[in-house]
Amino acid sequence: MDRIHINGIRAYGYTGYLPEEQILGQWFTVDLTVVVDLTSAGQSDRLEQTYDYSSDVAAIQTLIQTAKYALIEKLADEVAAIVLRSSLVEQVTVQLTKEHPPIPHFSGHVTLEITRRRS
Repeated sequence: MDRIHINGIRAYGYTGYLPEEQILGQWFTVDLTVVVDLTSAGQSDRLEQTYDYSSDVAAIQTLIQTAKYALIEKLADEVAAIVLRSSLVEQVTVQLTKEHPPIPHFSGHVTLEITRRRS
């Protein structure tokens, strides 16, 4: 199988366990690895024979901006569900980064990675 990497999907959102995270918000970044057979698209040069990621990028940004989940695990799972709506996608790996979570004396970021397959 082939892979499409989509990196740097950024949006400001309100997912987090602490009350201030759901009120003040923070930046999130999503990187995707999408597993899809690109043989037909490579031969035909036709968009409808590949995974059209443009609408999913916008949907992921909207999800981050509007959702208020307690856990980033839930947000990542919802991102994966958006990508798996495409019948061409066999698998997606989501890397979700929460930038500067409100942890005392911690100036880094937290990234989780999940992989979901078409059932």
